[in-house]
Amino acid sequence: MTIFKALQQAIQGWIMIVRGEAGWQDRFRLTMPGLATALVLFYLFAFLGVVLASLSFGVPTLAELIATMGLQSLFLVALLIGIFGTRAAVKDRGAILPLLVPGVYALTFYLILGALLSLVAGFLLPLLWLGLLVLLFRLGRMAGGWSIGVSAAFAVLTILLLVGTPIALYMMPAPIPAA
Repeated sequence: MTIFKALQQAIQGWIMIVRGEAGWQDRFRLTMPGLATALVLFYLFAFLGVVLASLSFGVPTLAELIATMGLQSLFLVALLIGIFGTRAAVKDRGAILPLLVPGVYALTFYLILGALLSLVAGFLLPLLWLGLLVLLFRLGRMAGGWSIGVSAAFAVLTILLLVGTPIALYMMPAPIPAA
């Protein structure tokens, strides 16, 4: 399966997840190689986002590129914390790949749309967060088999981590005012 065929299948799979249609699992390769493909796509589009941003700000140094890619990796960490935190809270012992593989593709779509949206109308990014919230909620319902409340908590937790982590990292090096 080519990289772009995998992306096309993921788009079709996500449409099926949002609609609540059965058979969405057939659109994703819910295996370790399928996860590797999703991660390659994520990092490819993360790198392309850096290239796109460099058109406005200049070419980053190697250290800046590595730091930026590390920051993009925090999106994956947020997804993992959301998945494992929710699974621990409800004592879910089901398979992880049906949640993780489509989740990585959702973050890939988020990267693509976020990069394009920030160039055109950055003030609309909160709408993108709402869209991702809906996708994660549907993922919890379809792949996790979780209740409405658990799926909503999973989606909100993951979005808060996605949005809050970069802001917290941005504020960390700021000097602390004297008391």
